Amino acid sequence: MAYNSTIDCVKDLERHGHLVRVKDEVDPNLEMAAIQRRVYAAGGKAIYFEKVKGSPFPAVCNLFGSVERSRFIFRKTLSRSKDAIQIKADPMSALKAVWRYWHAPFTGLLSLPMRTWNPAVLECETTIDQLPWIKSWPKDGGPFITLPQVYSEDPDRPGVMRSNIGMYRVQMAGNEYEKNREVGIHYQIHRGIGVHHAAAVRRGEKLKVAIFVGGPPAHTFAAVMPLPEGLPEVVFAGMLAGRRFRYAKWQGWTVAADADFCILGTIDPSKTKPEGPFGDHLGYYSLAHEFPVLTVEKVFHRRNAVWPFTVVGRPPQEDTSFGAMIHEMTKPMVPVSLPGVKSMHAVDSAGVHPLLLAIGSERYVPYAKERSPQEILTQANAILGFNQASLAKYLMIAARQDDETLDCHNEMAFMAHVLERVRWERDLHFQTKTTIDTLDYSGESLNSGSKLVIAAAGRPVRALSASLPDGFTMPQADGLRPHSSKFIAPGILMVSVAPFTDYKGATQQVSAFCAGLKLPDSIPLVVLVDDAEFAAASASAANFLWVTFTRSNPSHDIYGVDSFVEFKHWGCRGSLVIDARIKPHHAPPLVEDSNVTARVEQRFSWIWKEI
Repeated sequence: MAYNSTIDCVKDLERHGHLVRVKDEVDPNLEMAAIQRRVYAAGGKAIYFEKVKGSPFPAVCNLFGSVERSRFIFRKTLSRSKDAIQIKADPMSALKAVWRYWHAPFTGLLSLPMRTWNPAVLECETTIDQLPWIKSWPKDGGPFITLPQVYSEDPDRPGVMRSNIGMYRVQMAGNEYEKNREVGIHYQIHRGIGVHHAAAVRRGEKLKVAIFVGGPPAHTFAAVMPLPEGLPEVVFAGMLAGRRFRYAKWQGWTVAADADFCILGTIDPSKTKPEGPFGDHLGYYSLAHEFPVLTVEKVFHRRNAVWPFTVVGRPPQEDTSFGAMIHEMTKPMVPVSLPGVKSMHAVDSAGVHPLLLAIGSERYVPYAKERSPQEILTQANAILGFNQASLAKYLMIAARQDDETLDCHNEMAFMAHVLERVRWERDLHFQTKTTIDTLDYSGESLNSGSKLVIAAAGRPVRALSASLPDGFTMPQADGLRPHSSKFIAPGILMVSVAPFTDYKGATQQVSAFCAGLKLPDSIPLVVLVDDAEFAAASASAANFLWVTFTRSNPSHDIYGVDSFVEFKHWGCRGSLVIDARIKPHHAPPLVEDSNVTARVEQRFSWIWKEI
C-alpha cells in the first residue's frame, strides 16, 4: 500500500490490528518514552497518542517496533526495493537472472523524485513550541526530534538528485537555544551532511537545511539506510514508498511535499552552541558538546499531521528493528563492496558500533600446512573503511573455511570459535589515536580513541573451560582487590575488582594482577568489571557484551599475562585481560525517573499488555 502520510499508515495498521489508541492525555516529558520502552519490550503494537500535553498534534511511536510490522508496512514494495539494491551493488546479477529483475528499469524510473506545485506540508504554519516536546530520559538537555529526516544539498552542485537525507538528532529547546528561533543539529563526523556543511564553510555562506518529520514511513527509513554509491535517498524513498518522492520549492528550500511537518532554516558555518545531553543507543548519555545551530525560518505542517517518534536507549530498542531491516536489505552489498567478506554483524547488545563480528575468506597460501590470518586481515582493513562499519571499535573476524556453518549473528558461539583459535601473541592488531564513534565515551576525548582487530584462522589451539583449576587463588594486587568471579561462557571469566580511579594507578594495579595470574590456556579471556554478577546475569550474555565493549578503550584498557612488544607489535602469551570498569570520564548510564516509572506503571500498563 502506498501511504501519502503518517495518518494513512496509522489507519492501515489500526485496520489490521497492529495499533493501539491512547485517548487519555499523556505527558511528553518522560511519560511517553517510558510507555514506548515497555511496549517495545513486550513485543507490543504501534501506539497512537491522541492527546499530547502541551501540543495540538497527536503522536505515534513503535511503528517499526518489530521486523514483522516493518515488513507489513512495506509489504508491497520491500521485495523490489531489495532487488534494486542488489542490482546497484552488483549490476551483473540482473544479467544472470533477467527473468527475476525484468521490472527493475521500470521500478527505478517510477521512483525518480517528482516536483509538485501544491505540497500538502505547506498548508499550515506553526512554531517549534507547539510541536510535541518529547523528552526521553531525565538528564536529556531538552526535547528532541528522534525520527527526523534532515535534508541538505551540496552548495557546489545543488539539486534534489545530489541531496542527502540523514537521521541526525535535533534538539528543539533547552541549553542556550533561543526559543522558537534555534534548534541544535547533532551529526557525526562521517555523515553526508558534513560534506555539505564543509562546502558551505569553504564558500563562506549559510547552508539551507530542511527537517522533515513524518510523511510516508519509507521516507523515515530512507534516512537511516546506508545505500550503495549513486543511489540517492530520495530515489530509494520513492521506491520503498511505492510513491515517488514529491518535492516543492519554497524560497530556495526544497520541501518534502508529503511530510507531516517541515522545519526550514539555515546553518551559519561559524555558529555552534552546546547540544545535549541525550540518552543514546550505547546505553549512556552523550554529553553536551558544541554542534551546529539551525536558525529557524518557518515551521510548516499538513492539516492532518501526526508526529512520529521513537525512543533511543540501551539496546534492544526500536532501532534494533531498524538495524535488522537494514541488514536484510543491504546484505547483497557486503560481498560486492568487500570482496571475500561473507557477512558482518554490528552487535546490538554491545551498543552496535563498539563490537563488529565478521566472517571472511582465508584463501592466501592454500598449500600451507597450517592456516593463519592473512587474507582476513586485508578484509579487516577494508571493513574499517566501509560505510558505518568504519565506526567499529572492536572487530573480530574469522575465516569461513574453518567452519562453513559459522554464523556471526550467533554472538557467543562466534566468540567461542574465535577464542578456540586465537593466538594472543600474534592475532591482535591495534589502531591507536584514531577516530571512533562520536557517541562512544570510552576514549580520552570526543571522537578520539582506538580500535582493535582480533583475527582468528586455522585449527583450534585450545579447548575452552568454564571452571577454575582446583586450588586456584586470584592474585591480590594492591588497590585492585579482586573479590568475586563468574564465568559468562567457557573461556570467559568475569572478575569483580575495586572501582577504577585513574589510569596511572590502574596500569600499575592491572599489570601486577597479570603478573600473578596463573590461569590455564583453556581460559583465554578475563574481564575486570565493577560487578561480575551483573555482567554475567543475562542468559543472552547481553550484559557481558554491553559492559565489556562499551566500557573499554583497546589501547588503554587491554592488558595481558606475559605481555611483550616486539617490533612495535603488542601481544601476550597468557590470558588477555580487559579492564571494563566504569571510568571517571565515561558518560553516566541511562536510568529512568522512579516517580515517572511508578505513574506510568499505574496508569498505562494496559497498553503493553494489549499485544
